[in-house]
Amino acid sequence: MRNSFLAVLVFISSISLFTSCRTIIGVQTDSKPFSHEQWTMLLQKNVTEAGLVNYEGFIVDSNALNQYLLKIEQNYPNEKTWKREEILAYWINAYNAYTVQIIIRNYPIISIKDIKPGLAFVNSVWDIQFITIEGESLDLNNIEHNILRKMNEPRIHFAVNCASISCPKLLNEAFEASKLEAQLIQQAKDFINDPSRNIITTDKAQLSSLFNWFSGDFTNNGSLKDFINQYSTTKLSNETAIDFMEYNWNLNKQ
Repeated sequence: MRNSFLAVLVFISSISLFTSCRTIIGVQTDSKPFSHEQWTMLLQKNVTEAGLVNYEGFIVDSNALNQYLLKIEQNYPNEKTWKREEILAYWINAYNAYTVQIIIRNYPIISIKDIKPGLAFVNSVWDIQFITIEGESLDLNNIEHNILRKMNEPRIHFAVNCASISCPKLLNEAFEASKLEAQLIQQAKDFINDPSRNIITTDKAQLSSLFNWFSGDFTNNGSLKDFINQYSTTKLSNETAIDFMEYNWNLNKQ
């Protein structure tokens, strides 16, 4: 009986590993990159320059949001034919649009963390598998950790938005492959130099908790200070003391 139980566990683990690999590698489809102008139209209508979101407006525009997400669902990126920038833009926009969708499905709420499915202290809103792309059941954690973070682009942390005050602002235009580099640079500059999210002086830096939680992503090619100094108007020295700010999970609503 014990051997049979272990065999079942191995089988389940194998399925889980296969699924995880597919969410990273992607099934091979004949899909083609597409413009995310539908998402831009919704963002410009419902998101301010400062990144505050009119969720009531998104509720009114839910049909248009669903139409855009249908395009996302039916066009899984093909790594053999899509450029890296096209894949990055696809998944960043997908993460942000699905985050808006899960918020308006549960609105009104004070914080995204108020959406609590499953077992207490085990599952979170980021573990809800409400996303289906090319037959794959995904959650927001799958997109962020199994796909985006594995593309070795640390600036995705300034592009994906977790619907909270301390998150980097939700850009009020879609990310597009043709201007992705410029968008990521600007998002990094805006976030790092925003005193409500990072307080930087030559003597001390109070940084966003993002730099603590994902420190490994920012130090692949140097120190955390090296990364910050690429975008900060105030440069950190070797002597600059670093601390991390408390995260404000209240909804980033307008």
